[in-house]
Amino acid sequence: MKDIVDLLGRFFLALLFFFEAYNAIAHFQTVQASMTLYGLTWRQDLLLIGAIVCMVLGSVLVLIGYRAGFGAFLLFSYWLPVAFIVHPFWAFPRGEQAVQMEWLFKDLAIGGGLLMIVVSGAGKYSVKRLFSTFKVKGA
Repeated sequence: MKDIVDLLGRFFLALLFFFEAYNAIAHFQTVQASMTLYGLTWRQDLLLIGAIVCMVLGSVLVLIGYRAGFGAFLLFSYWLPVAFIVHPFWAFPRGEQAVQMEWLFKDLAIGGGLLMIVVSGAGKYSVKRLFSTFKVKGA
């Protein structure tokens, strides 16, 4: 049962980041405008393309379970700073702080799931495990 839950968890985390990457690609100019609103004006093209590469590569690695820890680390390295940039609850008026804090904590919980993959790996159902079960016979 644990192995199936590991696979489902990896699937749902990868799905989130695939959607984020798709959204960033499909709405590139809008995302850049949002970056400007959040104060990210330095080399926006480089930052956004780098984020998309991290999200796609990290999602693929987490999903298939090959170097899942590295993939989760890539996603975490993107997700943590973005969470604090997008949801700085301390900078909002009193009435909006609770909502922003809730969104920040949800993002931190996603980061916690990624860290669990970094530490625990992909589990039984992964491409890496599949490769390790194949035996290559000499010619």
